[in-house]
Amino acid sequence: MSARRIPQWADVTLVPLISLLIAFALSALVILAIGEDPVRATRLMVNGALGSTYGWGYTLYYATNFLFTGLAVSIAFQARLFNIGGEGQAMLGGLGVALACLFIPWPNWWTAIIAAMASAALFGALWAMIPAWLQAKRGSHIVITTIMFNFIAFSLMNYLLSHVLRPPASMDPATARFPAQLRLPRLHDILEPLGIEFSRSGPANVMLFIALAACVLAWVMLWRTRLGFEIRAFGQSEPAAHYAGISSVKIIMLVMLISGGLAGMMAVNSVMGGPQRLVMNAVEGAGFIGIAVALMGRSHPFGIIPAALLFGFLFQGGSELAIETSIPREMIVIIQALVIMFTGALDNMVRRPLEAVFVMLRGR
Repeated sequence: MSARRIPQWADVTLVPLISLLIAFALSALVILAIGEDPVRATRLMVNGALGSTYGWGYTLYYATNFLFTGLAVSIAFQARLFNIGGEGQAMLGGLGVALACLFIPWPNWWTAIIAAMASAALFGALWAMIPAWLQAKRGSHIVITTIMFNFIAFSLMNYLLSHVLRPPASMDPATARFPAQLRLPRLHDILEPLGIEFSRSGPANVMLFIALAACVLAWVMLWRTRLGFEIRAFGQSEPAAHYAGISSVKIIMLVMLISGGLAGMMAVNSVMGGPQRLVMNAVEGAGFIGIAVALMGRSHPFGIIPAALLFGFLFQGGSELAIETSIPREMIVIIQALVIMFTGALDNMVRRPLEAVFVMLRGR
């Protein structure tokens, strides 16, 4: 280990934890500046998000969305591809879910969820494939193309929901509701046979376990397969990967297809597990939050799990905060921005003092 580097356990735990504490401290100062008590605000957020099974239901529901989008960004970043298009890929994934649930008569939820996940992953992967091809073959930067494809996806969904998929008697830009038998089992339905009480109204559902399984499979793929080794080697040094016979076109295309498919699968939770129809704002910004989740989780499939739970807590706790106090909902956006800033852009502000401390301790 180099004398200028900190231990891996400190890099994984101490650096994000200290960055998070700094972000929360600055958020407390902002709350204090607008005339509210930061201690009371913290208590309300904790009680609203974690103080009841109702709050846990919403916290885990949001965390499920962020697990999928955070994992999508993490896998792409292992190849040093910054996929900013998770929002658009999730929108197209929602279209795949709606088409699978509305136009094919499924007898029960478990056959429908398999088809919905496959359709959502396919639509998300195809939407990511175009920027991937432009980068691999034409040299177009993946950040620019994926950002622009978010706007194209939004406009396309706006047209489809307003003119094509909207029921004739409805004025709402949304599809018809899915058949009742396609409702996903919620945590209450899963835990009740085990004798565990859980709120009936919490939207967290079976997709939470599928998202966690996706994290495990992503870890296996990245660290226990040849493809994963090629992805990480390409991300560490593209010239060295070329010298070893690894095709850049193959890696870029495969990584972006996997990333887009995971982002698209998020829509199963927010469409099939939420309102039971495709609405215009079904993604709710989860594609962009996934970037922050991946940064905070150090782009590791297991690291994004606590990061997704944190942002799920911020979303649900922020909703309760906006109801109980005069603090606006946008305050949570500020907290999220501070977390992103300190865990991403200002990462070295925490890392370098820690490096100095560990160097001093090793010297002793």
